[in-house]
Amino acid sequence: MAQKKAHEVDAWLARPDRETFLILLYGPDRGLVAERAKAFAVGTGLPLDDPFSVVKLDGGDVEKGEGRLSQEARTVPMFADRRLLWVRNAPGQKAFADEVKALLHEPPRDALILIEASELKKNAPLRTVVETGKGAMALPCYADGSRDIEALIDDELRQARMSMGPDARQVLRRNLGGDRLATRAELQKLTLYAQGQAEISVEDVLLMTGDVSGQSLDDAVDAILEGRVSDFDSAFTRHCQSGSQPFLALSGMMRQFHALHAMRGVMEDEGRNAVSVVSAARPPIFFARRKLVERALERWNRHSIERALLRLHMAVLQTRRRPELGTALVRQALLGIAVESARLSRRR
Repeated sequence: MAQKKAHEVDAWLARPDRETFLILLYGPDRGLVAERAKAFAVGTGLPLDDPFSVVKLDGGDVEKGEGRLSQEARTVPMFADRRLLWVRNAPGQKAFADEVKALLHEPPRDALILIEASELKKNAPLRTVVETGKGAMALPCYADGSRDIEALIDDELRQARMSMGPDARQVLRRNLGGDRLATRAELQKLTLYAQGQAEISVEDVLLMTGDVSGQSLDDAVDAILEGRVSDFDSAFTRHCQSGSQPFLALSGMMRQFHALHAMRGVMEDEGRNAVSVVSAARPPIFFARRKLVERALERWNRHSIERALLRLHMAVLQTRRRPELGTALVRQALLGIAVESARLSRRR
């Protein structure tokens, strides 16, 4: 099979097979697809700004012009030994796949073909043709995982000749991922802002890479744990106004209470205090939230946490039955937990 697994793609691109003349890069992370395509194009050694050596085509135009890709692939290069045909936004449908199949059946003598596409299902015609073709390679591009993001941070810091402490790095990781080009842009913006400094601080990261919807969601969760009812309502409203789904606040609260339930269980079963449990938590709790979580553990016992989780699970069920009332139902459930948190706080 002419394909690589996601974790093998970068290694293959660093040393591509010389017998391969057609490369398909596809996946939901369009930024990563574009970055890897550019890296391959640069690696060919051809001048990317020379239209005689590098022909850039849009997939829609290729699909409309019957035989366009084959004609370009069989055009004799004028000023180089070979040409690069770079097709962006390639469709995954049969018409385009058939043209690719014809090229694989009769390979061009002097052309490399680089194709960028979005997510392709396993049985998509274009992906099937490339994966089963001789002289072709299909390379999947999926959203960066934690290791990939760490490598990107290290790469940008190395180029900028800067360092970053673990606390600042932890804050930064929370606001990165999902799209490779967007991640690169955020990192470059941060290093440019901090130019002249030896080390990037937490304050620098919060100022330059803070995500509005994500920050509002964090603020809403923290306000609920503290029983700050009006602050929760303001943060939840900002979260919804940013275009984010209200269900994200519900799922974020559920994750927080599941974590509290596990930690409170350790406190009650092993007789440990909140400080020791929070400091030993894995994954580690963000340093700026440790005191807040410690106070929440002291305020909420195992049974009250289970009541809150039941309320959250019921809210999930209700929003699925009445999606048109989703925002109101989520607000009501979270508001009820914030009120109970305030009540528990007054008892102490």
